[in-house]
Amino acid sequence: MKISQEVIETTKKIESLYPSEFDWLLNDNRTRMLWQIQTVVDNVKKGGNLVDIGGGIVPFMRVCQEMGYQTTIIDDFSDQMYQTPASETVLSDFRNAGMNILDGDAFSMDLDVIDGPIDMITSHDSMEHWHCSPKKMFHTLWEKTSKGGFMFIGVPNCVNLRKRLTVPFGIGKWSGMDVWYEEPVFRGHVREPDTGDLAYIAKDLDASNYKIVGQNWMGYRNSRPAIRAITPFVDKILQIRPSLCSDIYLFAWK
Repeated sequence: MKISQEVIETTKKIESLYPSEFDWLLNDNRTRMLWQIQTVVDNVKKGGNLVDIGGGIVPFMRVCQEMGYQTTIIDDFSDQMYQTPASETVLSDFRNAGMNILDGDAFSMDLDVIDGPIDMITSHDSMEHWHCSPKKMFHTLWEKTSKGGFMFIGVPNCVNLRKRLTVPFGIGKWSGMDVWYEEPVFRGHVREPDTGDLAYIAKDLDASNYKIVGQNWMGYRNSRPAIRAITPFVDKILQIRPSLCSDIYLFAWK
């Protein structure tokens, strides 16, 4: 996918508004973010209504807002990174830009507060953290989605190629014992899906059409330079088989 100059420049502009405390967040997610934003531009007309579940303070929706979309973020903002003045600075900018920020549990809030029609339902690297079934929430939002609108969901793949190779050697668990046992509330991965799970969601929503795409963002932000260097080449090969990729995406059209 070719990233347009408009997407690149707008992303740079929004990133410049972030406090330096979040340089790590921007650097770790830039390649993925540009691809996600370009996907929106390629599929939704400017002015479209976008709803992001679990979007937090990453620039994705903020850039879309700057480019002329109507954006809503639903998040409980309970992760530790949100309990800082820097985080509130970012959220204040979001609100001042006209974004609709719904602070709370998406599974218990009244989703009728979201005006329709929705042109895109999206959620990235969030669904694997959910303790509740998203079925009811997805159906509620899907009913508000316009004909031709789509769902754009991204998650880590529970059976990617790296895990298939390393788990037999006892390597590959996502989080350390201290994250689960020592913290009062566990906010880590609850259940990582695979391509079959994403297809199940599309069929359950009775989508008119769907496809599953694979990406490999983990390699681009690996701490080892050699891994980062070979990732662009390996990435293209693995994309032929999304079930082997580190990150998988559902595109489902109504």
